[in-house]
Amino acid sequence: MRVLYLYCHPLPESFHAAVRTEALAGLAAAGHEVDLLDLYAEGFDPVLSEQARRHYHDTAVNQAGLEPYVARLRAAEALVVQFPTWTFGPPALLKGFFDRLLMPGVAFDLTDPENVRPMLTNMRRIVGIVTYGRPRHMVWWMANPSKKIVTRYLRWLTGGARADFYGLYHMNVATAAQRQGFMARVKGAMTRL
Repeated sequence: MRVLYLYCHPLPESFHAAVRTEALAGLAAAGHEVDLLDLYAEGFDPVLSEQARRHYHDTAVNQAGLEPYVARLRAAEALVVQFPTWTFGPPALLKGFFDRLLMPGVAFDLTDPENVRPMLTNMRRIVGIVTYGRPRHMVWWMANPSKKIVTRYLRWLTGGARADFYGLYHMNVATAAQRQGFMARVKGAMTRL
């Protein structure tokens, strides 16, 4: 399966980097073709400029400058999104990627505004790999926006692909065994994808 691995964390020595290494090893072991899209490493510009916003609904020009990213989204049969939860949501860089790429003509068809249709139907699977600094009950109380983006919004854009979610809650106080267990769980899930 062609997997687009959308990764968003700025530190190469982070726990997230270690999780990514294990996840990619699992995907490789399963024989998947992986396209790693590391937003920080690629220097992705998350800013939706005034001009881009003015042309947002014009599918003839709204992809200008974003064509390589659009092609990568369209080529994927699965999307893995890995990120830390900051301020109860995705990092600004990832949110900017969503704002710029999940647009009319790419992620959804807006020709009939009363009947918006998903367009990322090439994707059969979505996986979220997310960490939280706060405990599960606090994240639940805040309605867990990170999980909803993955399991509801991204899933809707695919027309109903299977969505799996792996979250490590209260990471700031997680033991080494809990962190290792999470990495093993993620690697196993990627092996079975």
